[in-house]
Amino acid sequence: MKARPAGTPARVVLGDFTTDSRVLLLTAMAIVIGAISAFVAFALIWLIGVITNLAFFGRLSSSLTPPSHNHLGVWALFIPVLGGLVIGLMARYGSEKIRGHGIPEAMEAILIGGSQVEPKVALLKPLSSAISIGTGGPFGAEGPIILTGGAFGSIFAQLFHLSAAERKALLVAGAAGGMSATFGAPVAATLLAVELLLFEWKPRSFIPVSASAAVAAAVRPALFPNGPLFPFVQRSPLPWTGLVICVVVGLIAGLGSSLLTVMVYGFEDAFRRLPIHWMWWPAIGGLFIGIGGLIEPRALGVGYDDIRAMLGGNLLGTALITLLVVKAIIWSLSLGSGTSGGVLAPLLIMGGALGALEAHFIGVGGPGLWALIGMGAMVGGTMRSPLTAIVFAFELTHDVNVLLPLLIACSASFLVTVLVMKRSILTEKVARRGHHLTREYAVDPYEVLRVSEVMTERVDTLPAAMTVRDAIAFMTGRAAGEDPSAWHQGYPVVSADGSVAGVLTRGDVVRWGSDGIEPGEQIANVVVTPVVGYPQEPVGRLADRMAAADVGRAPIVDDEGKLVGLVSRRDLLRARSRQMADQVDRARVLGVARRPR
Repeated sequence: MKARPAGTPARVVLGDFTTDSRVLLLTAMAIVIGAISAFVAFALIWLIGVITNLAFFGRLSSSLTPPSHNHLGVWALFIPVLGGLVIGLMARYGSEKIRGHGIPEAMEAILIGGSQVEPKVALLKPLSSAISIGTGGPFGAEGPIILTGGAFGSIFAQLFHLSAAERKALLVAGAAGGMSATFGAPVAATLLAVELLLFEWKPRSFIPVSASAAVAAAVRPALFPNGPLFPFVQRSPLPWTGLVICVVVGLIAGLGSSLLTVMVYGFEDAFRRLPIHWMWWPAIGGLFIGIGGLIEPRALGVGYDDIRAMLGGNLLGTALITLLVVKAIIWSLSLGSGTSGGVLAPLLIMGGALGALEAHFIGVGGPGLWALIGMGAMVGGTMRSPLTAIVFAFELTHDVNVLLPLLIACSASFLVTVLVMKRSILTEKVARRGHHLTREYAVDPYEVLRVSEVMTERVDTLPAAMTVRDAIAFMTGRAAGEDPSAWHQGYPVVSADGSVAGVLTRGDVVRWGSDGIEPGEQIANVVVTPVVGYPQEPVGRLADRMAAADVGRAPIVDDEGKLVGLVSRRDLLRARSRQMADQVDRARVLGVARRPR
């Protein structure tokens, strides 16, 4: 028997995960990235404060003073316009990738960019976002921080000889570190990475990402005030009637999430129809921001003070309605214009306003509680990341009593958006650029099946001692006078003791004619050494080896190298088809056996 080909394992070693010791190196790198991301987040928040104070108050300060406290009167209308104009110029002459809210851009870098982010994006994205938010833009800082942190993680990874998968882990580690430092929510940041950015659930990426988020959270007290960002205490758990109401609140939030998504991309489509260059769109969006600010000044800026007011039950009635309507319109319109800013904080405000309004009709709990539940449900539905939304709301408030209501409301909201909308506010932008992605994570059916379950056990073989002359006659059908189209495309060549010497295909017969092979030569000496499989190994590993060697069939051997079966491309396709059918077949009631559809 010929030597075993490269890439064919001598024995099968199976385990729950495929991660090796290289994850230790990635984790060490992620720790450094997490610390860097914390300082990047601090720098962006500091820059937002400086620009806000310069634009609205004419002073040099980094305090996060809400733009609504300005005394400029009607002149405040033009500040967002100037900010939008600057952003349009930066996007056109700097990098168009700074447009948008950050997370879709990070997704795109991972999906099609080999997890490589240009250094200028790492500089221009936070600067443009600081200008946008600092001049009154109704956005959050988290999206830009996620992309900026991810950019620094990607740049750090590019300094070393890493694979695309390893660069992805470090890019996402930077994104998670930035979010963790901004909000003091390391677990939610890690979940966001899993639900939105990694596109996998593997220790090789989860461990570095969680390490980065943890380090960023540990560094945070040295840079930001310690404690929960939005302190809140629910004195007692909700009764069962309140939990039922959580379902209704979640369903309404899901409808609101769908409406916001439609509004954002409806305005984007409207801007695309304008007969002017997209560079001017953010300035037009800024004009509407300014108008909205005159109607409801609270709608300007990040809005952390609004969130605290809603959780404290200090925003009620008409103020909530005005804030909700104005914020929704100017946020979706300006985001559709292609300006730079995040979605998370605005979703918290709009969800909180909706929940606080609903509290007027609910007999249990207070407006602050329902505002918090509305915030979580709006984030979970719009971003389609319910686990992130639940843990995020908990980490922002440090109130364990809200976990069960949030679980119910976020799940209900998620249900609505999954059924109503084909794509989320994040993935729609990626899809519009021509890239489809799926958010459903499942075990690869090829990793569950074993080769023994799909192989053909009754295999037609050829003896190793057969001559080239006889093999040519056999493969062309002349030996038996049969139609060669009814014969197999290839046959394992087996020695007298049952060992596999190779695989003979019709292509070999054609090649022999041009290579001048001696007709009396035994075929065992001229057939190609096969890619072989083992009955106990996962089908996916064998399929990968077959694809790498570009072969359509592989003999299956036992530990002694004796032939026990054969797997062809047709077997692989049939196995996948059977597994997919199991996902859609429906069982009858009372245990009646299922029928194929």
